[in-house]
Amino acid sequence: MIQIKPIQSSDNLALSQIIRQSLETNNLAIPGTAYFDPELIDLTSYYQASPKRQYFVAKSAQEVILGGTGIAEYDLENKVAELQKLYLIPAAQGHHLSYQLLDTAVAFAKQAGYQQIYLETHHNLKAAIHTYQQYGFSELGQPLNNGEHSAMDRFFALTL
Repeated sequence: MIQIKPIQSSDNLALSQIIRQSLETNNLAIPGTAYFDPELIDLTSYYQASPKRQYFVAKSAQEVILGGTGIAEYDLENKVAELQKLYLIPAAQGHHLSYQLLDTAVAFAKQAGYQQIYLETHHNLKAAIHTYQQYGFSELGQPLNNGEHSAMDRFFALTL
């Protein structure tokens, strides 16, 4: 049974490794990606710094971290959140766990008062793009604002 819970400090190391390994596998261990985000080594502190943020961790029944995703502020004036760092270990991919994480993140975003979720990704991440499209995200032709991750080249939004 998979459990999805808010991040704990004990989850930080495993999640940073999952994110970095996934980016390395997809040739995206480059500046302008989450690989170099300063908060990556302590996601807990970053996401607990605001009630408008949360990171959700998926764990197996044996407490193995399978992956996670986060919601954080993007454009508070327009009530736009950003979906961040949705990554899974290879063994957890292809089992619809991304959709369960998205359900949890979307529910949090609605509860936090957001009206839209924005995300940035890369054309190399074909499975992620497929997931976002299947979930109902619409592709945008350009970033909403000046995107934080300059190496990203695909942009999506979901109206809540």
